Amino acid sequence: MKVDLFDFNLPEELIAQTPLKDRTSSRLMVLDKETGAVRHDVFKHIVEYLQPGDALVLNDTRVLPARLFGMKEETGAKLEVLLLKQLENDQWETLVKPAKRVKVGTEIIFGNGQLKAVCLEESDHGGRVLKFKYEGIFYEVLEQLGEMPLPPYIKEQLEDRDRYQTVYAKENGSAAAPTAGLHFTEELLEEIKARGIEVLFITLHVGLGTFRPVNVDDIDHHEMHAEFYQMTKETAQTLNQIRESGHKIISVGTTSTRTLETIATAFNGRFEESSGWTDIFIFPGYEFKAIDGMITNFHLPKSTLIMLISALAGRENVLEAYKQAVEERYRFFSFGDAMFIK
Repeated sequence: MKVDLFDFNLPEELIAQTPLKDRTSSRLMVLDKETGAVRHDVFKHIVEYLQPGDALVLNDTRVLPARLFGMKEETGAKLEVLLLKQLENDQWETLVKPAKRVKVGTEIIFGNGQLKAVCLEESDHGGRVLKFKYEGIFYEVLEQLGEMPLPPYIKEQLEDRDRYQTVYAKENGSAAAPTAGLHFTEELLEEIKARGIEVLFITLHVGLGTFRPVNVDDIDHHEMHAEFYQMTKETAQTLNQIRESGHKIISVGTTSTRTLETIATAFNGRFEESSGWTDIFIFPGYEFKAIDGMITNFHLPKSTLIMLISALAGRENVLEAYKQAVEERYRFFSFGDAMFIK
């Protein structure tokens, strides 16, 4: 299957650069995956499309302020470091720019020296393993010194870093937000629960591979990055009960979808307490085992994310819906509007 099958024309001015003041005021496109029919609404009405007994599954990962600006201790040369993955003993996989300045043994200072690092390993494309030294708690130091690693297509500064965080973010570890969840407020989640809809949480730590373009012509040759996921015993039991009672499981975002499908695939359509690394790649032809519908944002042309929603709703239905979204001036990507595939 060719990558070009998932291309569409997207005017650059439709890429949302800043979040709306009210999270729930974004627009909502409702797409019927069976018929391709489209309806236009506002996100605060999402509860009208959910039924008592259904489950809404959200990703409670928390984005780290993972972009650090420092300097080489030896020369004072400026460096940018992006934290990708925690290893062990204060060691992290990182991306460093300009990488040529950082060799094994290079020492880096951040802030006024309250955080330091030494390079232990070098890898391709600017990858470096750094070991950090600090006083106190690492995440507290990071909150002081770090910046949010916004996606490359967002050019404007983010005034309030909490707006690139879901209101239910809890588990530290992501390099990017699970952006479909940015539309929810605590009040809206309470309204959803009051209607008899289960609100459940899983964790998947989003890696920067989310933004990596598909650089092959044939999607069968694309390799996904691996991301860490976790599901509790309680969530697994509740999801099994919902499935057995004939109600629907609605995932919030592609990250929740990939987690649920990874677990259901591993356990023959059931959910079990589990954690691990997933590199599941969902594209048309995939048979869904976990979800019945999903809430998602509007994605990049030729991305793995538009391939995933095309697997759920049909490629032609999705591209026609996206054509309408462009005509109706919907806002795209992380700070953009939402789609509910039902």
